Amino acid sequence: MDPGILQDFLAIVSELTLLFLGISFVIYLLEGYIPYEKMQSLLSKRHPLFGALIAVAFAFVTPFCSCSTIPVVVTLFNQKVRFGIVMIFLFASPVLDPTILTLMAAVLGIKTAAVYAMITALLSILTGFALEKLGFENQVKQVMVKGKADFGKKRKAKDALLETLRLMKTVFPYLLIGAGIGAIIHEAVPTEWISTHMGGDKWWLVPLAAIIGIPLYIRLSAMIPISQILIAKGMALGPVMALLISSAGASLPEIALLHGIFRKKLVLAFVASVITMAALSGFLFYII
Repeated sequence: MDPGILQDFLAIVSELTLLFLGISFVIYLLEGYIPYEKMQSLLSKRHPLFGALIAVAFAFVTPFCSCSTIPVVVTLFNQKVRFGIVMIFLFASPVLDPTILTLMAAVLGIKTAAVYAMITALLSILTGFALEKLGFENQVKQVMVKGKADFGKKRKAKDALLETLRLMKTVFPYLLIGAGIGAIIHEAVPTEWISTHMGGDKWWLVPLAAIIGIPLYIRLSAMIPISQILIAKGMALGPVMALLISSAGASLPEIALLHGIFRKKLVLAFVASVITMAALSGFLFYII
């Protein structure tokens, strides 16, 4: 192996692992103090805009990947939470992760992370309400879950550490993959090639990146180091963010799971919405 690739790989893995462990531990420690049941009640009874903001906040404090949001979505539907509000949570939860935002700020800059958070939150709200307005609520199947989610249970430091290590065990392979791909791209792919073929203001790269991100199923923890290298090599920020959002916002396993609770029309609308959100986000990064 090229010594340069190995050196880059170890540096990326070390930095991201320390950040991921630290932030995840704090999040798990604080989760027990978040009144989830009260939040679910607020989602149902208050003004739609207020409910939308609560849904975004709920998404932010639940560090779930796209697949693990499904049981929570089913629970919210079973508790008669408004359709548009639940969809806002479904869109926002995988992409508004405090750990990932911290990693993004460290790797891509605080401004990029802040703009990313604002854009994804706004587009999640608009998309959730748009699907409700278009009448997709009748495309939800009647699905019941057994038991209740273990939310609001206070954790001791030991328990938070165990939860963090379990999460790290799941995420670490993706982090290694992302760091490996990033290191290889950094050393093996010529800067001139990326600048020529994927850089500049080629508008079609944004929707293309938004489409190909879904079958890739690359977690955000893996995409952050890849994004850093692609940008350093000359790839424009717009298509990088479109790829990042689509790969995190939807995945083939999640789409398969959604078939269990949504009818086909809503599944297709969900996929189209994620691609649209990713593409719009990419174009907005060109403007901003």
